[in-house]
Amino acid sequence: MDFSILNPVSITIAVVVVSTPLVFAAIGELVVEKSGVLNLGVEGMMIIGAVCAFVTIIETDSHFLAIIFAMLGGAFMATMFGILTLVLMSNQVATGLALTLFGLGLSTLIGQKYSGMSAPDFPHLFFPGLSDLPVVGRLLFSHDYMVYLSIVLVIAVSWILRSTRTGLVLRAVGENHDAAFTIGFSVLRVRMLALMFGGACAGLGGAYLSIVQTLIWVEGMTSGRGWIALAIVVFASWRPVRCMLGAYLFGGIVIFQLNAQVIGIGVQAQYLSMLPYLGTVAVLVAISASKRKSKQQAPACLGKTFFASS
Repeated sequence: MDFSILNPVSITIAVVVVSTPLVFAAIGELVVEKSGVLNLGVEGMMIIGAVCAFVTIIETDSHFLAIIFAMLGGAFMATMFGILTLVLMSNQVATGLALTLFGLGLSTLIGQKYSGMSAPDFPHLFFPGLSDLPVVGRLLFSHDYMVYLSIVLVIAVSWILRSTRTGLVLRAVGENHDAAFTIGFSVLRVRMLALMFGGACAGLGGAYLSIVQTLIWVEGMTSGRGWIALAIVVFASWRPVRCMLGAYLFGGIVIFQLNAQVIGIGVQAQYLSMLPYLGTVAVLVAISASKRKSKQQAPACLGKTFFASS
């Protein structure tokens, strides 16, 4: 094994790049679950965001429009989920699974003729005097603006949930939708807006995969990241900053398995590729082992159907 080929700075930057889609998807799902809705369709929304962004960048050569259409694609998928579960009262778990399958199929159809094409490089921010600093400059001041947007988003969501009336209303609906409705809050409107926000964030995560991280479109390129984002929300106990840390933890596992193959660890590549998903399963098992504690931390009305007549 040759450890000399490993560069700690490059590895850290790679972890940030791999983790950013998970940060977007997880923070969006956290807001959705805080409102009392369980949307298992994160994978489907991410893949739609990825294909919308890639098609837009190829057709318009505009990164800004690619990001906008990715958010719109994710929000559209989330709105469909909201209509089915909040208005038509369909089962949230079954509808979320159907949303994922629908998103995977639709993305394959849309992206079929774009396979093999390459997107233009995504611009990185440059801070005069800071980006040129040795080590620190590369670690902190040389990322693309989507990385900084993900960090700002986490901080903003954390502040809104903790310190604003909007956050209080969202949490009230998630904790006791009947009481929130009784005192005059529109449970349907709050949850639909939360779903649209979560869908837009998932779309952002998918866009990052296709036009920043890989620069290509590949069928099924999310590769289970939506499910990992769902696990991160529970792992983080529905706290935004912990969500980000959890995303970076899972991103670190991905980079570890890639570098383990590079330095020649005597384990077959197929087993190493399983590590991120084994980590997800381990987290879920650990959470299940402390079921009482996780129930106390989860929104009380998570996954429960709301009837306005109750």
